Amino acid sequence: MIKEAVSVFPAVSEAEAGEEVSDLELVGKAKSGDRDAFSELVRRHQHLVFNVSYRFMRDMTQAEDMAQESFLKAYRLLKGFRGDCSFRTWMYRVTSSVCLTELNRRKRRGEVEFGPQHDTMAEDAPEAGSGDVLEHVRRCVHKLSERYATIMTLYYLNGTSYDEIAEAMEIPVGTLKTWMFRARKQLRRIVEKELAYNGWW
Repeated sequence: MIKEAVSVFPAVSEAEAGEEVSDLELVGKAKSGDRDAFSELVRRHQHLVFNVSYRFMRDMTQAEDMAQESFLKAYRLLKGFRGDCSFRTWMYRVTSSVCLTELNRRKRRGEVEFGPQHDTMAEDAPEAGSGDVLEHVRRCVHKLSERYATIMTLYYLNGTSYDEIAEAMEIPVGTLKTWMFRARKQLRRIVEKELAYNGWW
């Protein structure tokens, strides 16, 4: 898995890496230029990184690409890792950041197709014809602020849980729920205005 990332940092055997070596020790060695040490970090955490990438992207190929980019970004940012959290947690945040950046880029290019992954979406969209209304809703999501558009996209398009979104954005779940409430309210106003303007009611 994540062949490209592993090929950038050639794999080392468990015997060479030493399973007793902690992640923090490997980080220290990698900071000093030991590529084998970072290769071991890739080996240990490649499944986590791929799984997180897949939960965001919902596509195997895109998840592989994001996983590779996440490891490359982690390597570039490694000197800034202070050990305030575990390397696993830090890697989760780096991966989430990479995926969020890509989703926002795709949203700006209009490449994100909006569709409900949670039943509560039906409560937020006014009742009317199904397909055309959902298309209006998708367009309206793009009119939200980047913060609100991101959480709506992650929750409804990707089916990402509140806990995962909160961890990815490094905010408390309570704050996320407040943002989601405001985003839904704002989205409903925009949708109603758009539907009225287009003669849906």
